[in-house]
Amino acid sequence: MASQNQSPVYGNYHGYYTKRPSIRDPRLALLPPTFFAGKHVLDIGCNEGWVTCEIAQSWGARRVVGVDIDDALVRAAWKRRRSLWSLQSPALNVPQKTEDGPTSSPELNDDPCDYFPVSCEQSHGPLPIPGNATGQHAFPHNVTFRTVDWVTEDSISDEPICDVVLAFSITKWIHLNHGDDGIKKFFIKVHSNLKPGGVFILEPQAWDTYGKARRMDQRLKENAKRLKVRPDNFSGLLRELGFGPPQHLGSPGEGGFHRPVELYIKK
Repeated sequence: MASQNQSPVYGNYHGYYTKRPSIRDPRLALLPPTFFAGKHVLDIGCNEGWVTCEIAQSWGARRVVGVDIDDALVRAAWKRRRSLWSLQSPALNVPQKTEDGPTSSPELNDDPCDYFPVSCEQSHGPLPIPGNATGQHAFPHNVTFRTVDWVTEDSISDEPICDVVLAFSITKWIHLNHGDDGIKKFFIKVHSNLKPGGVFILEPQAWDTYGKARRMDQRLKENAKRLKVRPDNFSGLLRELGFGPPQHLGSPGEGGFHRPVELYIKK
């Protein structure tokens, strides 16, 4: 697994979201409000869990799993989960799913005693997370994290269990570390883990950004020399596996984060 003291050769940047700060991630804002309602979601390369927790807390997902190769980032994600739970307002508006489909949130709780101000969290630490005796699929019990190299881990189930798989800004690092065969294996595993009709949301990095990344490490530099596949080829690879044509959702980021977000549906 990756170490906090090493160069971020897997894209495992610490403090990533201090460079990309937002209360609501603009990439998720490209999707309809009920997109994740009642869904099983896998967030690959979850970093400190900001996107993972937002989907679990604010989008009504049934279950969200975040995986990352860096154990320190995963520990930070667990910490963020607890902190968000402590600060969660009773007026949180979470999409719900009923037999008739997704709908709005239930009646809001106006009891101010349920709210834990940020000043208390800073002074006394986060609130403990209560047990989930009823088995409800609600935040924070609907989100978990795991340290794993998802591309190479053979113990991960290849059964189609996911409704949605997210891959935000990780393809470059998979490609540079594992080569053309590695990025193809990654796409195959995504396809295998999605249910029929499941959705793959991809934010690929452009080829011209590989240059700076490969200079981090001699191994990446040597791997880059052997790459034949380009990010522009990803769409064709995914369609060969059985995904439909890409739906281009937009490019909401600024500066170096201005990247396309694409949606693919498994046939």
